[in-house]
Amino acid sequence: MQRVMELIRLENICKTYHVGEIDVPALRGVTLSIRKGEMVALMGASGSGKTTLMNILGCLDHPTDGSYWFDGQEMSRLTPNERALIRSEKLGFVFQNFNLLPRTTALSNVLMPLDYAVQRPAAKESQEWARSLLDRVGLADRVGHEPSQMSGGQQQRVAIGRSLVNQPQLVLADEPTGNLDSHTSVEILRMFQRLNTEGITVILVTHDANVAKFANRVIFLQDGEVVSDRQTSEAAEVRAGATADPPEPTPAPHAQFSFSSGAAWQSASSAATATSVRVHPPAVRSAAAPEPAPAAVERVKPRGSALRIPSTMRTAVGALRRNKMRSALTTFGIIIGIAAVIAVVEFSQGSTKYIQSSMSSMGVNTLMIRSGAATSAGVNFGHGSMITLTPQDAEAIARQCPAVACAAPIVQARTQIIYKNRNWSPFFIYGTTPSYLQVRDWKLTEGSMFTDRDVRSSSQVCIIGDTLVRELFENRSPLGKTIRMNNVPFRVLGVLSHKGANMVGMDMDDVVIAPWSAIKNRVVGSSVSNVNQSAATAATSATSGAVNTLNKRYPDAIALYPEISTTQAANNPQPIRFANVDVILASAVSPRMTPQAIQQITRLLHERHHIRDDEPDDFNVRDMTEMTNMFSQASRMMGLLLLIVAMVSLVVGGVGIMNIMLVSVTERTREIGLRMAVGARSHHILRQFLVEAVILCLFGGTIGILLGRTLSTLLRIFLRCPVETSWPAIIAAVGVSMTVGIIFGFYPAWKASRLDPIEALRYE
Repeated sequence: MQRVMELIRLENICKTYHVGEIDVPALRGVTLSIRKGEMVALMGASGSGKTTLMNILGCLDHPTDGSYWFDGQEMSRLTPNERALIRSEKLGFVFQNFNLLPRTTALSNVLMPLDYAVQRPAAKESQEWARSLLDRVGLADRVGHEPSQMSGGQQQRVAIGRSLVNQPQLVLADEPTGNLDSHTSVEILRMFQRLNTEGITVILVTHDANVAKFANRVIFLQDGEVVSDRQTSEAAEVRAGATADPPEPTPAPHAQFSFSSGAAWQSASSAATATSVRVHPPAVRSAAAPEPAPAAVERVKPRGSALRIPSTMRTAVGALRRNKMRSALTTFGIIIGIAAVIAVVEFSQGSTKYIQSSMSSMGVNTLMIRSGAATSAGVNFGHGSMITLTPQDAEAIARQCPAVACAAPIVQARTQIIYKNRNWSPFFIYGTTPSYLQVRDWKLTEGSMFTDRDVRSSSQVCIIGDTLVRELFENRSPLGKTIRMNNVPFRVLGVLSHKGANMVGMDMDDVVIAPWSAIKNRVVGSSVSNVNQSAATAATSATSGAVNTLNKRYPDAIALYPEISTTQAANNPQPIRFANVDVILASAVSPRMTPQAIQQITRLLHERHHIRDDEPDDFNVRDMTEMTNMFSQASRMMGLLLLIVAMVSLVVGGVGIMNIMLVSVTERTREIGLRMAVGARSHHILRQFLVEAVILCLFGGTIGILLGRTLSTLLRIFLRCPVETSWPAIIAAVGVSMTVGIIFGFYPAWKASRLDPIEALRYE
């Protein structure tokens, strides 16, 4: 029976502190036992070891030697987390300096131990229970007050309420009245007596004999040893005197809760079935019979399925809210980093899209077929110097190549355009067919395109671009007006839609488009003496003594014109009406069909030009894929470089968070020790600081995203920079901010979780 009612048993407890090379013994073979329901005072002078003994009894510290049994379980060899679990379930602490969280309400301070309970009730029941405890200690009107708004006695009452929130078996009070006046001290001690009469074991650590009078047992320590252990005869008198004081008001019925076997606390009307929180008047109890009735100490632990994440989140947010300025400055580096990443990615994507748009204006799936290079006397005149491509080649390509959507021949010219008293030299003068607009995916804003009949009849009609409308017609409609090219009149039929500059900066609207036959025969036509020498060389036979003669167009081909004598050719030079074109533009059915289109065109031209397999091509086919890839790659490389620079700022922001979190760990060392004292395990502390770091990064990431989008908008509005909203970059920014918070917040969180609760509570 003695062993059953025994709550605490110490056998030869020793504790030695190592200070450098010196061993300082604090406890020297302490042996004692404390039964359930006792109220014990540990007395002794400063340095006698009473605080060390209290820390061991409270599982805040472990002995160097000896055995400590609490409620039938050996405590001496438990791990720190196992001791923290015992503190959470069975112990309550009332500290001399109160140890309340600053800038935190009384209600939140009382609720703190429940955040680390193995099974805790739902939030609503928790708050009701905490309010009832504050009502019990006379602070019903101070629930929302912070410690700075309360007196010392009120703060100690909050600490007592906190020690009772987990329904402990043992309450340890370290100098509970050391910082209080005499009147408040008596009130606090009588409160401990009331708790004791309800079956809670109370141990008071004090050096004041007047405080020890309120206990029914006093244990004296001196130099780490128990020198006296006696029952007090004055305790009964002090307890009897407490009945003369006016009784405290009984809590309202809604504040009476008891622990039930279910998931929530329910109202109770009988103290016989549950431990009620109603304030009972102090009772006189004989020192000879300190054990309370078993029914008086029976209690059922609260149960519940409340998740750990919400409580951790609430704790982390509360800690950040208490230090608003520091939290805001901590996120500044992340804000700058995320904003830079968003702005850079959107600018990079906008630039890439602008390049692709420019390429699209030239035709992403456009193929350019140029004539080959002529060579004379070892001199190569480059592509386009041979006279090999004809309009019939373009027609055959469009008709016989399935991978080609359409094709258009082009004759190029460069001359001055005159309208009345104004003149202009356009960058592009093209002679082509109506299919040119389909190849280039170009539309008309007004008027109409010339027809194939105009091409066959060499009609002197044209369409012009925006630049010529502005320069020659002063932005007035040019339809039906006549312009002159090389003194040849051309009537304007339509105006092309605006395209702007291409990727190399050329104004694509500075263009005149007319039938190729009219440009070839009326604008570009010239005598034999004015023909390009390379073209003439390629078209002239190599026969010695020939004065001026035209050879066959292709080897083994039928001559297109009757042969004339050399004398006739020399005496009567005629304008060249040779039906060749400078370029053929073809459009593939789709960009992915471009390689097939190139193969089909090459095979067809080999057949039409009678080119054998061992002979070089007299044409050259180019597509825009290589150029598009080149510019896109350059844009991606530039964007990657800028992104790396932005990521550096993110890393700098992460390092800043780690530094601030380390400073926070140092500043909040006592808070960490307090949380561990009320039951927080190492993973609770680790998780709390990690969540704080992640919240800071997410907050900074959110502000950074808004700032980055604002920067992108300003770049587009004021600097005309091409930007493109990037949702993947925004989502990635959130992920990166969380990753930065986890990576750079882990070490401070790990460091905080490794703190010793005793050392943390003593930290100044």
